[in-house]
Amino acid sequence: QARLVESGGGSVQAGGSLRLSCAASKSTKYMAWFRQSPGNKREGVAALWTGGGIPYYADNVKGRFTISLTNTKNTVYLQMTSLKPEDTAMYYCAATSGPWYPLQYDKYDIWGQGIQVTVSS
Repeated sequence: QARLVESGGGSVQAGGSLRLSCAASKSTKYMAWFRQSPGNKREGVAALWTGGGIPYYADNVKGRFTISLTNTKNTVYLQMTSLKPEDTAMYYCAATSGPWYPLQYDKYDIWGQGIQVTVSS
């Protein structure tokens, strides 16, 4: 089973940008980013099939966040721009070999440890 390690979180002011990275110990078929803030359910942010195709995004991040994959297909990025205070959360990288429900957290069986993103107003 692959191991996932996130990096790149931190604190930023509203309107700023951050890029999260998720390094997988071996290639996986589907990868995604989720986030969870205190008192809220874990929500899907973005997901992709490492074999290609159009990524999936949550409506509240479309146009601001971009998920991408390195050529080796072992690292997935989440470029976040125009950040808002409501984007503050713990962000998790996840992977699965399928079946694939892109933004459903309970369909992923491999998780990173999570990384904090804090956006101040």
